[in-house]
Amino acid sequence: MVSDRQPRDRAQSSLERDALALYHALNGLIRIYQFRDRDRLCCHGISIAQCYGLEALVQDGPLMLNELASYLYLDKSTTSRVVDALERKGYVRRLANRKDARALRLQATAAGRRLHGQIMGEILVEERKLLSDLPAEVRRVLPRVIRKLATAAASRVQRTCTGQSESEGKREDALCTSR
Repeated sequence: MVSDRQPRDRAQSSLERDALALYHALNGLIRIYQFRDRDRLCCHGISIAQCYGLEALVQDGPLMLNELASYLYLDKSTTSRVVDALERKGYVRRLANRKDARALRLQATAAGRRLHGQIMGEILVEERKLLSDLPAEVRRVLPRVIRKLATAAASRVQRTCTGQSESEGKREDALCTSR
């Protein structure tokens, strides 16, 4: 007698294999990118967190500190230290908030925008080299797949941190409190 569970077990096993393969592929990619970027950014005198903060302010700024902290997945005090360092280097300025005198908006300076442009130019040279060997249809699909994975992962973190998902709660509390 054939069990009804076998197809489901095989599908689950396949999903487990796929999840593990995805984890290893992304983990390897992220490590390479972080170390490559760390080496490059050290030449520009800013850290990875500072670079991501500057990027957010160039692309989406001006931002409030809480908005930047959320973008960076860091807590407010850590983000404040990132902004302090960028401000000392002349890449970010704090602006008065017309709606709330106690709050400040953060904005990239002209020097910050130039640095971001220089860093992105260097990164894009490497990205073009990486993509040059891939077929055009893969190059077009790849960013959409990666964005979809990033959006799903960010959504999961936000649901867990806001208490919407009790099933994962305790395991991810450390992640939420570190933000």
